[in-house]
Amino acid sequence: MNLKSLVDKGNLAGQLLRYGVVGGIAFVVDYGSLWLLTEVCGLHYMASAAIAFLLGLICNYVLSTRWVFGESRIRSKWAEFAAFAVIGVIGLGLNELIIWVGTDLLGLHYMLSKVISTVIVFFWNFLARRFLVFKS
Repeated sequence: MNLKSLVDKGNLAGQLLRYGVVGGIAFVVDYGSLWLLTEVCGLHYMASAAIAFLLGLICNYVLSTRWVFGESRIRSKWAEFAAFAVIGVIGLGLNELIIWVGTDLLGLHYMLSKVISTVIVFFWNFLARRFLVFKS
């Protein structure tokens, strides 16, 4: 892999690397919001997880459309966001399920359950967005 392949938006390895950076930034927004909403604001961790996930999703959308992926398969920006959001809602369902299983059934701390969820949902989001929304 060379520097040019990391810059080329059509290259899978470059996209995955850039999506990792974007995912890291969105994770900070998501994870930080989860902690803040639960520990400081006193919301239940499941409600906090949903709100935080949506904040991370918005961050991810903005950065992904500008920096990670090339041209969209979808002409309308609203339709593109809707497709991105549907993939995100599926990710949200996975997120909530994994956090609930990890925390309520397995007895893990909710923040550790969130880390596990993040890894799984990261790959779901990347693959779904790359192949369904953006031209590869």
